Amino acid sequence: MTDPTTQSQPAVDPALVARVKGILLQPKTEWLKIDGEFATTKSLFTRYAMILAAISPVATLIGSVVFNHASIASALVLAIVSYGLSLASVYILGLIINALASSFGSTPNPVQAMKLAVYASTASWVAGVFNLIPLLGWLSIIGGIYSLVLLFLGLPILMKVPEDKKVVYFIVILIAGIVLAMIIAAILSAIAVTFVVSTGGLAALGAGY
Repeated sequence: MTDPTTQSQPAVDPALVARVKGILLQPKTEWLKIDGEFATTKSLFTRYAMILAAISPVATLIGSVVFNHASIASALVLAIVSYGLSLASVYILGLIINALASSFGSTPNPVQAMKLAVYASTASWVAGVFNLIPLLGWLSIIGGIYSLVLLFLGLPILMKVPEDKKVVYFIVILIAGIVLAMIIAAILSAIAVTFVVSTGGLAALGAGY
């Protein structure tokens, strides 16, 4: 007779899967659930962000080595850096959302702001799977666009911003996000170029970051 305590656990947390499906397929309903949930910055990252943010770096690592014949070492370094910067950018975006709150008639709430930054990033993270095949990597842009939609839908629910100020609030957050993305792209490009110079080849650039 099988001991229940020895039975294997699901490879993926069912709650995480349910949250991903909810935020992607029924965002308004899911944002209302998220609004009332207890969370901490630590739980948001360890139980959600750190898992989903790994999709794109891992997919790109595999795709660049298999299809572009990049060196494993260079692709791995870029994947690790990309992963770290992705998490850092979401954290910084959460801080920015919270810092701007009072300027747009909202009450600052660091946890709610971090919820918004983390869960709105879901679509972008999931779409990172397209990087498994470099030629399809551009489709990840769709995920990025949908993440902006999720952010717009969740902003008034989580941050309680007045209706007449949510558009401007969103635009300011969007600008901040674009700046962060540009900084990340510049860092990754600099690292890729460093590998090209140090190895004397183009393998590192083939990593697709």
